[in-house]
Amino acid sequence: MPILQFSVNQTLYLRNPNDSVLGRKIISESIRLINQLGFEHFTFKKLARAIGSTEASVYRYFENKHRLLLYLIDWYWLWMDYRFEVVTQNLKEPKERLNACLKALLTDDSPGANGHEPNLRALKNLVMAEFEKTYLTKHVDQDNREGVFLPYKTVCKKLAALIREINPSFPFPHTLISTVMLTANHQLFYAEHLPSLTDIKAHTGHSDTQLECFLQLMIYKTIEP
Repeated sequence: MPILQFSVNQTLYLRNPNDSVLGRKIISESIRLINQLGFEHFTFKKLARAIGSTEASVYRYFENKHRLLLYLIDWYWLWMDYRFEVVTQNLKEPKERLNACLKALLTDDSPGANGHEPNLRALKNLVMAEFEKTYLTKHVDQDNREGVFLPYKTVCKKLAALIREINPSFPFPHTLISTVMLTANHQLFYAEHLPSLTDIKAHTGHSDTQLECFLQLMIYKTIEP
């Protein structure tokens, strides 16, 4: 399988990690370590030790760990945008396309890592736990001006457009979709760590299907004329 190439915002890195073996190791190992340690305890020193390199080498690629996290999250949403295009290409009805996108958002039927690409399941877990840390910051407005959140906003815009196709008179398509996107992350996180806050059951093999049904109910009950 060829390396998946997406145009991640160039302000997020000092050197494109896709251009070298070391850069790709930085990406793959940072996903593993952030999942293992949590973003708060993740450091470039620990990352350098894990990849058998130096902190200075990591800093040649990323200014700080927040920019690295933004890079990983942006890559994920670029990947999700690509998946949406794939799963909807032969579907004509907007409701069919929206349902297909919801399933793609929740399921883990992506190809596994092959030594070059990020481990997509691990990256999804990282997004579930760490996504909100990318924008709940004092410099969110500057990051937004630099286009850092464009991949996520593009995904939301595409789903909001499908809501408009289904019900052109519904006045809050972007509000609904941005709520649904965060709800998906929250409910999966709750199922894993705070189960009394959700009816979605983790480790049953049916959590994706349960959450998919809930999100569909949430959307279609809301936009009914």
